[in-house]
Amino acid sequence: MKRYHWLFIVWAFALVGCHVSVPDNASRVHRMANVYPDCHDAVLPPNIAPMNFNILEQGDEFIAHVYSDADPSGIVCEGPTIYFPEKAWSTLLSSAKGKSITTDIYVKNDGQWQLFESIKNKVAEEEIDHYITYRLIPPSYEGYGQLAICQRNATNFEERVIYDNRFYDNEENGQCINCHVPQDYNRTHRSQFHIRQEKGGTVFMDGNQVKKIDLKTDQTLAAGVYPAWHPKRNIIAYSVNKTYQVFHTKNLQKVEVMDFASDLILYDVENNRVYDIDRAADEFESFPAWSADGKTLYFVSAHVDVEADSLVDRLVNDYQGLHYNIYKRSFDEKTMSFGERELVFDAAALNKSAAFPRLSPDGRYLLFSMADYGQFHIWHHSSDLFMIDLTTNELVDVSKMNSPFTESYHAWSSNGRWILFSSRREDGNFTRLYMAYFDKNGRVSRPFVLPQKEPDTYQRMMLSYNVPEWMVNPVSPTLSEVAHGVGQSAIPAQYAGSSIRGESKKQSNTQEFDNQLKNAVPY
Repeated sequence: MKRYHWLFIVWAFALVGCHVSVPDNASRVHRMANVYPDCHDAVLPPNIAPMNFNILEQGDEFIAHVYSDADPSGIVCEGPTIYFPEKAWSTLLSSAKGKSITTDIYVKNDGQWQLFESIKNKVAEEEIDHYITYRLIPPSYEGYGQLAICQRNATNFEERVIYDNRFYDNEENGQCINCHVPQDYNRTHRSQFHIRQEKGGTVFMDGNQVKKIDLKTDQTLAAGVYPAWHPKRNIIAYSVNKTYQVFHTKNLQKVEVMDFASDLILYDVENNRVYDIDRAADEFESFPAWSADGKTLYFVSAHVDVEADSLVDRLVNDYQGLHYNIYKRSFDEKTMSFGERELVFDAAALNKSAAFPRLSPDGRYLLFSMADYGQFHIWHHSSDLFMIDLTTNELVDVSKMNSPFTESYHAWSSNGRWILFSSRREDGNFTRLYMAYFDKNGRVSRPFVLPQKEPDTYQRMMLSYNVPEWMVNPVSPTLSEVAHGVGQSAIPAQYAGSSIRGESKKQSNTQEFDNQLKNAVPY
């Protein structure tokens, strides 16, 4: 029995300890080692994938020892690339839930081991949602021939393609696929994404069923673009946008993506009907977002002077003067109707412009991005994340999530404790996904990048992450099932009038914009 017990201990150490041991004669170095990715001081989820990293110090041998007070033996691995075994990593985080883990890094030079200052990370009690969806896209404005919607299990390294636009791409016709958005964190197994150009339409996934709808009617500006699925009802609010690119000749920021017109619509999925929400000709409405209880719709809107001689010319030449504010409308589920528009945050008064309002699951916090102008903030280095406590109408300090480069799209986890957002902080060019812990007292912690199995993935990867969303369940249809649905003819939606209580319809200036755009000179 004793021999059997000893063999079990040796076998377990081989799995956890990677066949190496901690040096016992190392001299101290009074700084932290250079590593990539660097996640020191970040609060970690107790179910995050292993935080593999590269040790960037000069040396002949490298060892990393990560441990907790409850598990002092922890994991010992040899470098310079540190790969933590998934089961051992999961066990270690479980032992440190609500406490901390410590990482000690040893580097050997000329026969002498050196021990750097410890890296400390708190481990939260609250878990992250298992799944994230996002687009992978080249960070260029010149083409979109390589574009995929992917799903990642954030508790390990499993990734799958939900849809790739190269399925129906050819030399003459291409596709552009928009963001994937689930209903209620995909608890209902319903989600959707939009396709422009070849085989265009909005693709709906309900369980394993896939169908495609044409949301453009003869009474609406365009098909649905930026969606917000009601958390309880099978209805979706969309912005419908006439979006174009304009190009600078001198500005280092070469491209500007702008709305030349935009409205809000409501789509009743079960009855295949489209309703107007907000189609004022002198307002550019975009980026709808529901409150968690489904009783309020938030969105951004910019006021424009439609009496200008050439609205298109004015927008192109005065693009820095376009500022979006955050508004809301109450919603009555029984009558499927909206109340009057109410101002929530006046960004224009600050000479700023807001985008992407997102409400926390408890309804208390409003998270949004804000830049110097416009609403397509992924191109704006001035874009940062901001938050309002709706119980006090005061700003919450989330500066730890911001950087000198772009922070743009963001999403709350289902328990409200984790914020997922996109950032170009690493090099100013490629967008990566970061997570930050948001505690019960309204304090945000230092963010960390989504871990990859190969730590240098982001340094080699020539694609950007775009429009991330959390999910508690994976997408059900396979890639081939989604592709088959995309290949089917789109079912036309039916226009059903206005959904605004007591408000007469306001006609959009769609034809006027189309006429101006045909004659517009590229900027």
